[in-house]
Amino acid sequence: MTTPDDHTANRRKRVHGQDFPNREERCRYVVERIEEKLDDYDGYDFSLRQVRALNIFFDLAQEFRGREMFYAVCLMLPRALFGLESRLYLLEAEDTFVLAGCSAGDCELERTRTWDAELSPRIVDSNGSLFIPIPCNPEYADLLSFVPPHNILGCFELYPCGGLEPRDRLFLEKYVNRIGYQLHQRIIRAHNREHLSFIKSMVQDIGHNVIVPNMYFKLYFNRLKRRIEELHVTTEKVLTSLVRCGDEAAVNEGNRLAVTAAAIEAQYQEIYRHYETTSMFLETLLRRRHFEEGRYVLVKRSADLLTGVIEPQIERYRQRLEERGIEIGCPLDGEQEPSVRFVMDRGLISQVFANLVSNAVKYTEIATLPDGRTGKFMTYGWRSVPDAFGPGRPGVRLWLTTSGKPLDLANPMDVFRPGFRAPNVAHEQGTGRGLYFCRQVVELHGGSVGYSHNDCGNEFYFLLPDEKEEGATQPLTGAPVAG
Repeated sequence: MTTPDDHTANRRKRVHGQDFPNREERCRYVVERIEEKLDDYDGYDFSLRQVRALNIFFDLAQEFRGREMFYAVCLMLPRALFGLESRLYLLEAEDTFVLAGCSAGDCELERTRTWDAELSPRIVDSNGSLFIPIPCNPEYADLLSFVPPHNILGCFELYPCGGLEPRDRLFLEKYVNRIGYQLHQRIIRAHNREHLSFIKSMVQDIGHNVIVPNMYFKLYFNRLKRRIEELHVTTEKVLTSLVRCGDEAAVNEGNRLAVTAAAIEAQYQEIYRHYETTSMFLETLLRRRHFEEGRYVLVKRSADLLTGVIEPQIERYRQRLEERGIEIGCPLDGEQEPSVRFVMDRGLISQVFANLVSNAVKYTEIATLPDGRTGKFMTYGWRSVPDAFGPGRPGVRLWLTTSGKPLDLANPMDVFRPGFRAPNVAHEQGTGRGLYFCRQVVELHGGSVGYSHNDCGNEFYFLLPDEKEEGATQPLTGAPVAG
């Protein structure tokens, strides 16, 4: 048996579009709700003055932006149209009400009260006053600074209300309901403005405390590189002197010194590659305009796909791939085209490819390839696609394939939805955000993403417009990418 709460939950679900896969169903549902509202208002039987009061409230609520002016509208409308005084109590914590406003001039603002016989989740008649709880919108209660008890934002007191007709009492209840939903929106907007102000301040702090200090590592790496070069020169001189002395034991120690110097340089090169990638990712993801505009903002320059995007990420993950026994190939199915150079946001596209390689580390499985080899394999490649985006609009297709069983998907594009994880990959940790990020960045470039399973395994690919230097956006001014 269904309950009123079941009906409410189902209605909220429908309102959020979860039961409406197509436009026709959405429109049909909205028409049904309009007709229900017409029936509701016929049943209310409000007077013309009461209907006009609701209309005036909506008009003035949109006209005045400040919260104090909104409070004044809420308080003065009952006085001007119905001769009723009022007080507005708001919850500033789960158990503390604050008197935020009153229509009479003799009230003491900022007076606090707690839940009591008058300020309660129910409508209360007390000494000629009517106390009506101010409801919030339950669907957005989690956006408030605290979850309001009983889904209530405060309480609206009206007086004198002795001997009210049922229709008049119902009107006041509906009026306070509308106050609640409008108030909730204003609280959320104020919270969002504070949030944006904090983000802008944080971005400035990031630039000052993260990006700029990171640039100094470039100086330290250059100094370390010079020291390593000096070490090689000195080692060579020492070895030459030892050979002249003819002491075999000393020569062996000199050779060990040369091997150690070479290992130090190799370790330096690996650390420096990670530093370059991390610096680029920091600068790209923490770009000020992302936060100011509330979306990813591209900074597109001409870059080589192989040397600027693919090879740095392959080298970054090579050790982890090898530790998991994954053989790297390029490609498995024929000769590879020469590298292409086109206009892109190299930092963001590099992170797209890095996400694909990171997934390969986690999800590549043992399989037998068409050529008879058995093991774990990862392959990648690219090719130019003439007219990919229409006549005279070529594209570049980049793909990465990993051996293993196909993903359990009802729709191949499901894997690019935020938070989605296929049931047959739950054994590995993940958030379901990586491929969604890939889709966002590629589509922002005007491209597309896709997934398919072929003879070699699971293939993830993206198609980007092959733009040339002309028309590329200018780089942002500010701190350059370190390295």
